[in-house]
Amino acid sequence: MEFFKIRRDIPFMRHALAFNVVSLVTFLLAVFFLATKGLNFSIEFTGGTVMEINYEHAAEVDKIRKTLDAGGYHDYSVQNFGSSRDVLIRMPLKPGQNSAELSKAVLEGLAADDKTAKLQRVEFVGPQVGRELAENGALALLITSIGIVLYLALRFEWKFGVAAIIANLHDVVIILGFFAFFQWEFSLPVLAAVLAVLGYSVNESVVIADRIRENFRKMRKASVTEIIDNAITRTTSRTIITHGCTQTMVTSMLVFGGPALHYFALALTIGICFGIYSSVLVMAPLVRWLGIRSDDMVRPPRKEKQEAVV
Repeated sequence: MEFFKIRRDIPFMRHALAFNVVSLVTFLLAVFFLATKGLNFSIEFTGGTVMEINYEHAAEVDKIRKTLDAGGYHDYSVQNFGSSRDVLIRMPLKPGQNSAELSKAVLEGLAADDKTAKLQRVEFVGPQVGRELAENGALALLITSIGIVLYLALRFEWKFGVAAIIANLHDVVIILGFFAFFQWEFSLPVLAAVLAVLGYSVNESVVIADRIRENFRKMRKASVTEIIDNAITRTTSRTIITHGCTQTMVTSMLVFGGPALHYFALALTIGICFGIYSSVLVMAPLVRWLGIRSDDMVRPPRKEKQEAVV
């Protein structure tokens, strides 16, 4: 389905060098911020206190957040747990503070605002758990990347696998760079969003790669640049429809999802925008510079064996 049809191919590859320079600078800045500032990990990674608070009525999560803000608490998370009357609060520990002191201070602040607040349980999440989560997340990212390269190498050609994984990891690093620069909280939902972006971005790369392969079979006399430009142009309408619909849903989560989904939706928004950019203006030029040729995509016809003349 196409909302519009572009009659002339857009010369994307004419400006490929400039776009790749922009990508390289953006990537290096992201790596710089990750190395200097680092990620602002949530308590799932760093360790902290988990408190379950019960109310006699439906808990007002926004009101609880305002109370915690007024008490000078930061980097916490508040969400309903089990029922509308139960709330789960996750908070990092300050230096020299233990879980008992923190939970007592938080409960006093909440009870001053609502006397029905009762502390059900308190748990300490140690940094050992955080290290395991970080290692498992990194392992998941590594396995996903290897799987993408193998799939594209077998499905198309190894040059597509190398170009696609560079482009997709480019998206992941830039998302992490944004979180490092602005010191947004990096939590498990954000990690899930990063992995989702990796899979979402490779889908666009596969679509473009498939069209490039198809063009090599149809446009036998065209140059590699013309084939890639035509492939990207012909998928533009599909890209706008697909990513536009996805971004509409993500924007809804970003605007109406509240603090619990804010950074998750924000990571997806950054990933979708850079996913389009990397698939079109990073992956495709890399494929061309890796030396993709017609012989790589189209098998030459077999020579018929000449029958011996008796």
